Amino acid sequence: MPNNPIPASANNPADAFTRLLTVLDTLRTQCPWDKKQTMETLRHLTIEETYELSDAILDGDLDEIKKELGDVMMHLVFYSRIASETNDFNITDVLNGVCDKLVNRHPHIYGDVEVQNEEDVKRNWEQIKLKEGNKSVLGGVPSSLPALVKAARIQEKARGVGFDWEDKNQVWEKVEEELQEFKTEFNVADNTAIDIEKAESEFGDVLFSLINYARFININPENALEKTNKKFIKRFQYLETKAKENGKALADMTLAEMDVYWNEAKKI
Repeated sequence: MPNNPIPASANNPADAFTRLLTVLDTLRTQCPWDKKQTMETLRHLTIEETYELSDAILDGDLDEIKKELGDVMMHLVFYSRIASETNDFNITDVLNGVCDKLVNRHPHIYGDVEVQNEEDVKRNWEQIKLKEGNKSVLGGVPSSLPALVKAARIQEKARGVGFDWEDKNQVWEKVEEELQEFKTEFNVADNTAIDIEKAESEFGDVLFSLINYARFININPENALEKTNKKFIKRFQYLETKAKENGKALADMTLAEMDVYWNEAKKI
């Protein structure tokens, strides 16, 4: 098989996008791996790329963000290329579709609707989606979203049509109410067996109310929890490293001994 000429680097967005389309078309017709791919086989890879992009954003690594954006963009073009082979749609249809949607959902920019703030924009957005055929305000929340993200999106969408608390004090009162109900029902000092199903339900209420409060004070709960995860990992790995340097195994150390290294890690 003859070598294909490598498309030259582009100096503007349109030419760069055309270059990507050209490369994908060539790979799809000539590379054994690319030829075999379907939307289903790409799906889990796309999810992985999206999480890698998310990690790069949380790490503030701009070089990595640029790289991962390219990977995600490649996947979007790949799906469109596959669909074009069955004449279902192509990349032009995809791009025109999203442009049409953005124009339609921003009547305050492309029409004569007036808005005062971001909340007006969100309310208009949800109302327009209902007019477009959505049966429920919550219909656009993917069922496969991680539960923490899904809870935040459900609350945001409900707020978009006015179903929300009036101020954060009310939300915090709800948090305290749910916490008290959980504590009363499953007292930590009481060692009797508990109804796991009921406890799980009540704990879910606690989390949902905390996510609601986070939204009111502009904290992204997913980002907040992931940053805490990363912080814990960093400190725990420091603990592991120091223990190894001193010839100790964590399994053989007391909690007090481990706390020494843990507190050192917190100071770093």
